[in-house]
Amino acid sequence: MSADPPLRTDRFAVCFSGGSGIAYGLRLVEVLLGAGHEVHLAATQAALRVLVHEAGAAIDLARPDLAALFEAALRPRLRVHALDAVEAAPASGSAGLRATIVVPCSMGSLARIAHGFSSNLVERAADVALKEGRPLVVVPRETPLSVVHLENMLALARLGAIVLPAMPGFYHRPQRVEDLVDFVVGKILDRLRVEHPLVRRWQTPASRPSSPWDEGES
Repeated sequence: MSADPPLRTDRFAVCFSGGSGIAYGLRLVEVLLGAGHEVHLAATQAALRVLVHEAGAAIDLARPDLAALFEAALRPRLRVHALDAVEAAPASGSAGLRATIVVPCSMGSLARIAHGFSSNLVERAADVALKEGRPLVVVPRETPLSVVHLENMLALARLGAIVLPAMPGFYHRPQRVEDLVDFVVGKILDRLRVEHPLVRRWQTPASRPSSPWDEGES
């Protein structure tokens, strides 16, 4: 009997910025690490505050230990970088990371990325992905959207980024908040072409659903 082929692993940069929806970022890192991939993680100061407020994370804002947010078994494949670590792998095109994901992506971070203003490692990682022609996924969660927001998203899309708003669907009939989170994370992984079991794939219904309008048809 032949041995199973080795699992293909890749290296990803995942960046947390200060938008609401930190659950999406946490879950993405968890799934990537669980699948055997290496994750380079960076977070803005605003993201650290969102972690405290939305996820109830007990972290020191001055010296945050982001690795402690994940199970010990996952940590060997996690690389956490300081926000000002300009020497970190995500800041260099030669590091060869497969993709960069900014999740959640605040409107401020999105605007700076769209206009090439790299003031920290999160923005630099996104800038590197664009200049190297590698996938950049930004996951904004904001509503309503102003013309400024929309124009910045359009600018990024024209530069080749994947703008993937955190808009969960409901056709899979979610029962828990976690189901909604997995829906969005699954969409991110789909765009990265990373296999995952987070959501059921849509199947053509066996028969056309009935409708009150069907009554009286000849």
